[in-house]
Amino acid sequence: MTESALPTTSREWRLLSRPVGWPKPEDFELADAEIRQPGPGEVLVRNAYVSVDPYMRGRMSAAKSYVAPFELGKVMQGGAVGEVVASAAEGVSVGDHVLHFGGWREYATFDAKQAVKVDPEAAPLSTYLGVLGMTGLTAYAGLLRTGSFKEGDSVFVSGAAGAVGSQVGQIARLKGASRVIGSAGSDEKVKLLVEEYGFDAAFNYKNGPVAAQLREAAPDGVDVYFDNVGGDHLEAAIGSLNEKGRIVICGMISVYNDTEPAPGPKNLARLIATRGRIEGLLVGDHYDLQPEFVREVGGWVRSGELKYRETVVEGIENNLEAFLGVLRGDNTGKMIVKL
Repeated sequence: MTESALPTTSREWRLLSRPVGWPKPEDFELADAEIRQPGPGEVLVRNAYVSVDPYMRGRMSAAKSYVAPFELGKVMQGGAVGEVVASAAEGVSVGDHVLHFGGWREYATFDAKQAVKVDPEAAPLSTYLGVLGMTGLTAYAGLLRTGSFKEGDSVFVSGAAGAVGSQVGQIARLKGASRVIGSAGSDEKVKLLVEEYGFDAAFNYKNGPVAAQLREAAPDGVDVYFDNVGGDHLEAAIGSLNEKGRIVICGMISVYNDTEPAPGPKNLARLIATRGRIEGLLVGDHYDLQPEFVREVGGWVRSGELKYRETVVEGIENNLEAFLGVLRGDNTGKMIVKL
């Protein structure tokens, strides 16, 4: 498509009001915006895939956090991958494919320094938003660096059929875990974890108390717990934590839409006896691992040793519904919107 043949407007999602509890459709709007041609040092990208992720719920709130909230009336942001269709930046050409943060829209114009070139020949474009993207690096850095994983550790992952959790469990297995346990929200996902991803055990947290199911799945306890859920999962993990165990707090999707503060685990005192450690994880602290991550995990993906799933929703008009689906747990693997 030549520059002259480009459309003049692009559809984009804007936040109109800050959700209270579960986000509602009236909190958002899908609007037309004029496509801005790139100025010096900028590129214009036609997005092919955009990402929706649980952390975006936090950005819809005005509460102080590790990242600025979405601005009311302005286009929202998120990971995206697409093709450069106009460039005024040295080193970036029309036809290049880039990973960037101008999602929730069809076209994005931004400083080329904010883009990372990706190779669609090396891996499908969508994987740069998931297994080889931010979610993959989150799993890799969280388990190996924050969780101080070592060969022989027993690892428990909540939200284990999601984009991050499924990769955590597989990396642990490939790195020599003694046992990998996962929790998920359906019997179908539990079957996937064991039969396709190679988890040693998995359970449906809806089928009974998490603490009891975890004790049965990990009779010798847990050395590393990777937390994507919080709530009763975190309390159960503390109850099963071995001496010098580590807990990585990646997300707490079970409480994101609560309107009142969620109660903390009742058994925190057990960390004294186990000398356990709890540490929060932000992937932005670990971008120095990116080359190592892409080299090692990319090799596992190409060899088929590490498997991944994507839940793909078609159309920018369905971006919001895809995001709400992530909060409900509708996705298996990475939730992606194809434009």
